[in-house]
Amino acid sequence: MSAFDSAAATDIRPDAMKVRDLVGYGETPPHPHWPGNARIAVNFNLNVEGGGESTLANGDAVSEGMLNDIGVETKASRRVPLVESVFEYGSRRGAWRLLDIFARFSVPVSVLGVARALEQNPLLARACVERGHEMVSHGYRWIDYGEVDEATERAHIRQAVEILTRLAGSRPVGWMTGRPGENTRRLVAEEGGFLYDRDSLADELPYWVETANGPHLVIPYSYETNDNRFDANSGFSTAQDFFEYMRDAFDILYEEGAAGAPKLLSIGLHDRLIGRPGRAGGLVKFLQHATAREGVWFCRGIDIARHWRARFPARA
Repeated sequence: MSAFDSAAATDIRPDAMKVRDLVGYGETPPHPHWPGNARIAVNFNLNVEGGGESTLANGDAVSEGMLNDIGVETKASRRVPLVESVFEYGSRRGAWRLLDIFARFSVPVSVLGVARALEQNPLLARACVERGHEMVSHGYRWIDYGEVDEATERAHIRQAVEILTRLAGSRPVGWMTGRPGENTRRLVAEEGGFLYDRDSLADELPYWVETANGPHLVIPYSYETNDNRFDANSGFSTAQDFFEYMRDAFDILYEEGAAGAPKLLSIGLHDRLIGRPGRAGGLVKFLQHATAREGVWFCRGIDIARHWRARFPARA
């Protein structure tokens, strides 16, 4: 055995692997029987994070280096006004452009709202709800909770629920941390009151997991059918790039649905990314493509959760 193999064997944690499921639905996933016998479910998720990101203004030690749209890396011990302005753009302008686009096509979406962000723009929070969109808790802060201790994360979950309930007028029943830690799902289930969470990239259909607080529904998200690939040109350089990729994903799933295996297409959006005028046209083109097809269910996370719970209830 090589030194590498010996070290790797020492690091293996068999008990930890037991909580992972690499099989899922296997060769024959269930037919989801989407409403209206839809061939495909399409769920748009609009991330609103500006004001909840890392910045000394929020008491953090560093500035935000992730998805800041201008390629500026994390800076320690100082504020970076240009990075902060990117996030401000999303809240001030990009989000409104996207809400208008979805209104044009009469498509409801899940708004993944960071509580610290939306409490600084309550007008936007109210508009999202008044236009028929779902407010999903995207946590109290837009940070990596793998680096946050359990007590703080538990407190942040409670804060997020309280703030978003006040801003939206009703309690969020969906959760999406985005950068969860190993304690996150357990703490979300412990808090209770949630019908589902989105902290998984593992499938194209919802699935149940077991927690100490009972069965818990997971509705997978996607970092692939996502405008985050505009950041640093890591996949998308133009609106046409976005449109073509989303169209191709839609068409494959639409064909599978016609063959009797409907799936969920989860699309992630950010107000500061796709909300730019040079990129928003890609979203418009995709909506024109998808809304022209029959048998498409445009839905929010809460709609998926209610449907799945009714059609595929958790086993005792």
